[in-house]
Amino acid sequence: MGTAALGNESEVGGTGTVSKLTGWWKNRSSAGKVELYTRWSFHLFVAVEILTFGLGGLVLGPREVPGSAEVGLLVLMCVHSVLVGFLSSRALDWLVGRRDRPVWVAVATMIVTALGCVAVLLLRRTGHIDEAVAPMLVTGMTCFASGSLVMCLEKVRHMWGVAPAHAVGTGLAVVAVGLPVVEGVGYAIGVLLSGLFLSFACGFSGWLLRIVYELDRARELQAQLAVAEERLRFGRDLHDVMGRNLAVVALKSELAVQLARRGRPEAVEQMIEVQRIARESQREVRDVVRGYREADLAVELEGARGVLSAAGMDCRVEFEARRALPSEVQSALGWVVREATTNVLRHGDAQSCLIRLAEAADGSGALTLLVENDGAPETPAGPPGSGLAGLRERLAVVDGTLSAGPTEGGRFRLLARIPEQRLEVRA
Repeated sequence: MGTAALGNESEVGGTGTVSKLTGWWKNRSSAGKVELYTRWSFHLFVAVEILTFGLGGLVLGPREVPGSAEVGLLVLMCVHSVLVGFLSSRALDWLVGRRDRPVWVAVATMIVTALGCVAVLLLRRTGHIDEAVAPMLVTGMTCFASGSLVMCLEKVRHMWGVAPAHAVGTGLAVVAVGLPVVEGVGYAIGVLLSGLFLSFACGFSGWLLRIVYELDRARELQAQLAVAEERLRFGRDLHDVMGRNLAVVALKSELAVQLARRGRPEAVEQMIEVQRIARESQREVRDVVRGYREADLAVELEGARGVLSAAGMDCRVEFEARRALPSEVQSALGWVVREATTNVLRHGDAQSCLIRLAEAADGSGALTLLVENDGAPETPAGPPGSGLAGLRERLAVVDGTLSAGPTEGGRFRLLARIPEQRLEVRA
């Protein structure tokens, strides 16, 4: 028993240790993994510059025991490589938006690179270092500096100019210290080719890292927009569902009170109707929460006729059913009928209401839904609601439009229009 327990504890402990060792990589996002790989690649360049070019100068030197010049150049290459690595790290931070552009670090890198190259050329001119070592050191400093400087630039044409600028500067420096022009051309060609290669590699790495982070931010923004859209949908559906139902409940409750005061038995029927509407509201709210609810156009038209007639209005519904409508069009127009009915009940003192669903009179083939009532107030009562804005959002899904406002004779008109191309039922 004891041995088994100790074995289990050891196994659990080992699993926890492995999890800690691998978690630093597995727990990172895709963008974080790309950044970590890119950043350590540039850190590796520091070691490559020191081991390949710095120590290479000591090995290829003419003397078996390195002198002060060789040791000094090794120190110079170490300082230069660390500075270039620091610039690359700051440039990556700038690319992902964590820091400002490292302008002063870039300027310091250019100065150290220029001074280092001039020092190497002077030592080459005076014979303190071998003629095979100087090109290697100059090419190493300029190419690694080109790669780090490229990542500090935004425009591609500026990036392509870094390596040629280093090549021209190096060639002029070679001639300026008194070395042959042919040797200066050779230096310039070597610096140009190596600088272009590393500029392309570093520039592409920086561009890739930026794109990966932009995609990551875009996914995050898309998720936030999806949440916001769901909240708007829920608020819009809840407003449309409960708005009319509560208005009808208030109307029928008031009617039941008046009938009860007069001792009329119809008061019981009105309260039964209120109970039915309340239960229907519960069901519709559950459907809204689930996100499955759609308004049925025919049901909403008949419901509007019954509700407005029960409120004492002369409600006329004209429905020309010449074609079958897509479900999304029926749902959008059904919500229009529901919201318009709610507005007629809430606002003004309407005596008559016309609801007409027909093809547009201009011959375009579009479908129009007209809701017009009298008794519209001259000025709106209370603050504006979100019902019409929600209807415009619903109609926009089917490329529809909505216009609403007072007309002549104290009437209010609401007109929804669906273009012909959205009226075809998809198989």
